[in-house]
This record gives sequence, C-alpha cells and structure tokens, in this order.
Amino acid sequence: MAAARHPKVIETALADGHEIAAHGYRWINYHGMPIDEERDHMQKAISILTDICGTRPLGWYTGRTSENTRNLVAEEGGFVYDADDYSDDLPFWSAQVKTPHLIVPYTLDTNDMRFATAQGFHTGDQFAQYLIDAFDVLYAEGVAAPKMLSIGLHCRLIGRPARFAGLVKFLDHIMAHDKVWVARRIDIANHWVANYPFQADQS
Repeated sequence: MAAARHPKVIETALADGHEIAAHGYRWINYHGMPIDEERDHMQKAISILTDICGTRPLGWYTGRTSENTRNLVAEEGGFVYDADDYSDDLPFWSAQVKTPHLIVPYTLDTNDMRFATAQGFHTGDQFAQYLIDAFDVLYAEGVAAPKMLSIGLHCRLIGRPARFAGLVKFLDHIMAHDKVWVARRIDIANHWVANYPFQADQS
C-alpha cells in the first residue's frame, strides 16, 4: 500500500540497484486472519510491486505472520525465498511445506528497530559497536565456513543524523576487511540455491 502511494521511492531504489522484496500489503498482525483474506493481501502486494517495478518480487517478509503465511508463500510459487524467520544465522531449506522452500533469515538484534524499543540503542555509537562486535565474531568464525550478518534498517529510524553516523562507522569497519560481500538478500538466496541445493536429509 505504501509503495502504491509513493511509487517514486520505489523507482529511486530500483535506479540505485536495490532489491524490492514484498513486505506484505499492510503492516498488521496476520495471526488469526482467514487464509483467503491473507492470500488476497499477498496477491495485492505482488501485483502492486510488479506494476511499479516491471518484475514481480522474488523475496517475501510479512513480519507479523500467521500460521498460514509460509504455506501461502510456497503455494504462490514465484518467490525464491522468504525472510520470516529469526532462528539461524545462515539460509536454510524449510521442509514444513510440500515443496522445499528457501529461508534467508532476518534478525531483530542487529536492527535499528532497537532505537525504538526498551533496552535498545540510545546512540549511534552503541549501534555501531553492536554491529561491529557481531561482524568481528562472524568474520573470525568465517575462517572455517562463510557466515551471514543480516542488518535491519528503516529509513524513519536510521535516517536520523546521529544514528546514521553509527551506520557509517560500521560500514567503514567492514570495508577495511578482505573477503566481505555486502549483498542484497536475493543475491544471497540465488547463491544458496546454486551452491547448496535442497537435499532430503536437510529437512
């Protein structure tokens, strides 16, 4: 709905090379919603973004899921991945649906939403240090196997100047390291599909 009201924001993001994933039709809690209504909302979101972007979204993240959400995403058939999961640091294949479905997990701890929650970040330095600590641990672990750090950003939150300064510090830190890939979620998903295809014993 926000994209439909402000298509120029989406067009600018596309011009800058960003992925436009679907984030649901409305920012509401879908728990308990009738499955047909949730399916209708999903189709509306896909249709709006397809009209604006020229191609359909390949990623999905509801954020406030129902018991039917993952089944609906898999059933729709056009998504490469969904991000409605916080249980792992790496992508994985979910077999809770009939067709194996790729999950590229999201996160709520390395996330600027914590500027707006209790026990959250108060300064840009706190945000930067938390992200840097997460990166440093994963970078060290990455000697043995690649790792993924997902960072949640929202323009209305990170867009405040003092908070943005923290993000700049973090980016400067990671760009001083070798073998770091700053990637769109769809790029990670495509990499996972190509290199770690579903195997029956992964369920």
